[in-house]
Amino acid sequence: MKQRDLTDEQWARLKPLLPPQKPKTGRKNLDHRRISNGILWILRTGAPWDDLPRRYGKRGTVSSRYYRWRQQGVWDRIFADLQAQADADTNLDWTIHFVESTVIRAHQHAAGAKGGTQKLKPWAAARAASPPS
Repeated sequence: MKQRDLTDEQWARLKPLLPPQKPKTGRKNLDHRRISNGILWILRTGAPWDDLPRRYGKRGTVSSRYYRWRQQGVWDRIFADLQAQADADTNLDWTIHFVESTVIRAHQHAAGAKGGTQKLKPWAAARAASPPS
């Protein structure tokens, strides 16, 4: 096990929440633990799929499993179940909230715009202050 991969304790909590290793039809999937570690490596580093280390498997396999599980709602169920377990164990403090700023994206048109308010030219300010003609 490499540093920052799932520990045995973490894997024991996660394993029952994942789809079965052997689907009803087709061949057996590659090891869920290895694939999960690869997905977590991508999410942790923010690297593109092409940079995934070979120890986690082929990038196509890992990425397709990630997107398939996302489409099937597996990640949402895992999050909800782990949150419910932590809440039942009183390991959650519901009074603390924060927003992690790296996930808040600005609109693409926000880049490079002039900041602040625009100052009116002296003649425009005088015209704006005078009564309408």
